[in-house]
Amino acid sequence: MTSSTYDVVAVGNAIIDVLKPVSDEFLAEEGIAKGAMTLIDEARAEHLTARLADPVVAAGGSAANTVTGIASFGGKTAYIGKVADDALGARFTKEFRAAGVTFNTPPRLGTPSTARSLIVVTSDGQRSMNTYLGASTLLGAEDIDADLIRSGETLFLEGYLFDRDEAKAAFVRAAEIARAAGRKVSLTLSDTFCVDRHRDSFRQLVRGHIDILFCNESEILSLYESNDLGDALAQARKVCPLVAVTRSEHGSLIASTSETVEVKAHPVSKVVDSTGAGDQYAAGFLFGYARKKSLAECGALASLAAAEVISHMGPRPEVNLRELAQKSGVSV
Repeated sequence: MTSSTYDVVAVGNAIIDVLKPVSDEFLAEEGIAKGAMTLIDEARAEHLTARLADPVVAAGGSAANTVTGIASFGGKTAYIGKVADDALGARFTKEFRAAGVTFNTPPRLGTPSTARSLIVVTSDGQRSMNTYLGASTLLGAEDIDADLIRSGETLFLEGYLFDRDEAKAAFVRAAEIARAAGRKVSLTLSDTFCVDRHRDSFRQLVRGHIDILFCNESEILSLYESNDLGDALAQARKVCPLVAVTRSEHGSLIASTSETVEVKAHPVSKVVDSTGAGDQYAAGFLFGYARKKSLAECGALASLAAAEVISHMGPRPEVNLRELAQKSGVSV
């Protein structure tokens, strides 16, 4: 196997995040499901955008957040995702490249517009996402740069892409290219409702293509239709070499075929916004994995990154994660 240029190459939904603190009453008024991701159309996106005055706006998307986190640790990353040839698409591209991520997927001309996720955050730190997928779902197999995929040590795939057949085809093609090149393939399940919609496809993908699975407790329970975490984890580890399950303030579990490592949550004084917690957990883990760290060390980096991002509004680190790790005594 040839040496890799990038630690991680990711494929995901290229989305602009629009974040705003709101009350529980606002959720009730707008009929927003708390703590969930709801797909919306462009008209609904325009309505909610008008209601969220002076929001925090940043280039986002789950896998996109992860590779910017890896870059903040000092890793080398690249990204494949679809934006439109519009102002939001230009902003995404500019911010992404400024974060040190290679991003060269050609923008789509005309409609639909660049995707956006309208994220409302209540006082308990819970984020409820209202996502207009727009151009992001029109990523196709023709957008998958095979040479770029082969140049990454690990491919990172975002579960949200399973919501459209064209994007799903691109997703599977990327996994097949990576596997043929002897690379590792990782997957984040993204959201419980996403798992509910595509359970059989996810199970087949995990069984045949995935080396590292990222999920939270509710997602893995949904994937294996179980009410017991131990049972769901046992099913996952039979078919996947590494499984990382996040459990909020209870930390995380990292299971290989031979051991289970319990990782404590990194302390945080106040949870401001849980947006991006899972994304940054994956960033810390994959950075450590690329550096041949132990599972415990990968987990410590993951927990550190997750703790940093939930301490402020927005899905990406506000400080350099490598410097934060060194300051916190976590090995990088």
